[in-house]
Formats: sequence, C-alpha cells, structure tokens
Amino acid sequence: MSLLIATASTALAASSVSISDSFKSFLSNIAVNNHETIELRYGEITCALNQEFRATQSKTANTLQVGSYGRWTAIKGISDLDMLYIMPVSAWNTYKDGGQYKLLSKVCEAIKARYPKTDVHVDGLVVRVLYADFHIEVQPVFEESDGSFTYPHTANGGSWKTTKPRLEMKAMTESEQQKNRNLRRLCKMARAWKNKHGVAMGGLLIDTLAHNFLKATSTYDETSYAAYDEMVRDFFAFLKDEPEKDYYAALGSGQRVKVKKKFQAKAKKAFELCETAIAARGQAGAHKKWRKVFGRAYPAPNTEIAKAFKSEGGHFARDTEQFIEDLFPVDIRYDLRIDCEVSQKGFRTIRLLEMLAKRFPLLVSKDLTFEIVRNDVPDGHIIYWKVLNRGPEAIRKDIVRGQIVPDTGQRQRSETTSFRGDHVVECYAVLNGVVVATDRIHVPIET
Repeated sequence: MSLLIATASTALAASSVSISDSFKSFLSNIAVNNHETIELRYGEITCALNQEFRATQSKTANTLQVGSYGRWTAIKGISDLDMLYIMPVSAWNTYKDGGQYKLLSKVCEAIKARYPKTDVHVDGLVVRVLYADFHIEVQPVFEESDGSFTYPHTANGGSWKTTKPRLEMKAMTESEQQKNRNLRRLCKMARAWKNKHGVAMGGLLIDTLAHNFLKATSTYDETSYAAYDEMVRDFFAFLKDEPEKDYYAALGSGQRVKVKKKFQAKAKKAFELCETAIAARGQAGAHKKWRKVFGRAYPAPNTEIAKAFKSEGGHFARDTEQFIEDLFPVDIRYDLRIDCEVSQKGFRTIRLLEMLAKRFPLLVSKDLTFEIVRNDVPDGHIIYWKVLNRGPEAIRKDIVRGQIVPDTGQRQRSETTSFRGDHVVECYAVLNGVVVATDRIHVPIET
C-alpha cells in the first residue's frame, strides 16, 4: 500500500487519544445504523401475519425479534435477521399432524399477498423475506407453557422442534448486569473481527463463547472501555486455546450451537496482533495495529486520514485502493478460501501457501493464478477480487491498484510477479447484495 510520513503532529494526536476513547469510537462506528428500516420491515411482516391469522393489523403483537438483533449484539452490516411469529393456539389442530410445510406456505402466502413485489419464499425451517441489503427469516411457532416454542421442520417428511430464545436473551441480560455491560460490547467487537478476517462463525456461537469467557473470569467485572485492549486480547487467548468441538451449548438455553469452521488458528493470529498493539500503546502507529485486528472501523487520528500516499524518496502515488465495506454491507457467514498456483517456464508448479509455509522465496518473473479452493456460499453469489500492490516500488511506479472488480466467470485471477513488495490479493463472495465470505492471501515478492 503506502508509506505514510508520520509528522510530529500526527504522533501527538495519536498518543493523546486514550484507549478508552478509541474503543468508544470503535463501538460507535460499528453500531447498527439502520434500526428504523429494520423495525419498519419487522412491523410490516407482523401486520401481514396478524391480519391473516388474527384479523388484526397490529405491527407489534405476537412477534419476537430473536438472533443477534434480538440479543442486542448485532453490528453495522447485519443482513441475517430473525423473527418468530407466535401462532394462535387454536391453529395447532390444523397443522399438528404433518402440516409443517403447509404452515410455512401459509405464512409465505400471507406475506406475499401484502407485499407482492418482495422476494418471499419457503426455505427449510423458515420463510425468507429478501430486501435490498438484508433479509428476514420468519419462523412461525407455537408457544409452550414453559416459554419455549415449537416450530416446523420440513425435512424427512416433517417434524416439530423446540427453540428457547427467551432463555438466551435472559442469560445475555443477566450477564450484562453482572459484567458491567461488557458482554454485548465484546460480542460486537468479536463480530467486527470475524468480518475483517473472514471467520465463518454464527452470531449465537460468538455470543456463547464471549459469555463463557467472561463467566470464567472476574477480571473484567468492574472494568470498562479503558481495559478493552486487554479484554479482547484475553478473549482471543481463550478462543485459541479452546479444544476443537462440533458444537457448544448455547448460553441460557443449552441448545446445540454448531461450529461451522475451526476458529482457533485465526484467534491465535488475533491474539498475537493484540499483543503487538498493546505493546505499542501510546505510540503514533498503535491504531494501525488495532486496525489489523478489527478493520477500518477502529478509529485513526484525524490528522492522518487525509494524508497523501508518499514514499520515503518523495514520490507520490494515487490513492486508488477501494474497500469492500464502502461498497456492500459485510456480514460473514460462510467459508471461502483462496490459494495461488505459482509457475514459470522450466520450473515445477507449486502452491503459494505451500511456499510460504516452507519459507521459500517468491521471486519476480513468476506467473500467478489465484483461485478459489473452498467455498460453501449458496448458489447465486457474485465473486469480486482486489489486488493491492504495497511497498516503495509500487508507490514510485504509481501502481498501488487496490480496485475491487467482479470476477470474469472463471473464479480465477491471473497476475505476474513484477516487482518487490508485500502485496495482497483478496476475494469476496457477495450474496443478495451482502459480503458473506472473504479471504485474503499475502504475496511477498522478493528480488
């Protein structure tokens, strides 16, 4: 990318911003910013279902917001919203004997009738309502005497399952009171990390792990923002040392929460980045180290934001880098992995990740073919690529690049090793207007 010239005023600005102020700003920057739109959509769907099943037009009755939004742990860019619609008790006899799909279809038809231009369809356990940059999964349920809910499952001929979101929300609220309001903030910061680094973790798993971490320690029972650098470091230490499991018992409800992909390796890297950032506390470049953990939402000193790209030799380069979060909401839910085939006439082909693992140098005059080697994103997504050249030579030649471009249909990106620098290639999967998976690979070219 660039080498920014840190002036005395920049250093002063950076050192004068406290950890407390920085983390307050960070959490403000990742706060959900479309509450009004979300609440409007929730209300519209609730009204449609109340009119169908109860002949009323209430926008608030007989519904429960669940998931990350309902637990108040969601962040900016959330695209996967969940809601329960509580069916009338009198309807149970209509659906109890094999009527699971019939119930979901009835809910789907009711929403479609009121909003015919909106994409609404049955998807397994829920009815999905697709909007421009988020979707709501509506689950019709019957409330039980203990506060749990029975919901339809259409697989294998149909069955009824149980969910207990109220217990999960209760556990979250109780822990908030016991842990000085630190749990929800930790959950939100963990979401920023998983979006930055492409960690395929569901929201309930994040909330459960954060809950388990704070429950296991009293260190942060009375601390707040000023200790958040150490709190997130210790949380990542907790994650990296977790034994590999297929599932966890959800906070409050104890229901199984599936582990989609192993998270320990990326947590270990995050822990190391936190250690480096804490060691740089009070220094001019400390915020850059935290940005490596959490992304651009972590604040930078105002004096640095507007600085031009400049090399140490006085050369200028155009700032052409784009950032995916400026183009689409980011809500990582799936796993995407890329690798690179390195080839040159007269030499055997080798994978870049293998080269880096064996510490083989990557020299100039090589052909690089970046490709997707793992991708569990549902069909219908679009792939985008970003190639960023970093280092003094990229600046001197004014070819920083960094534009985000759509894939040509090959699911590959061809490049060459032209000049020295620690370059970066990133890949993004965009589904229904939201980035749901991402991966990056460093390309350290030596002369």
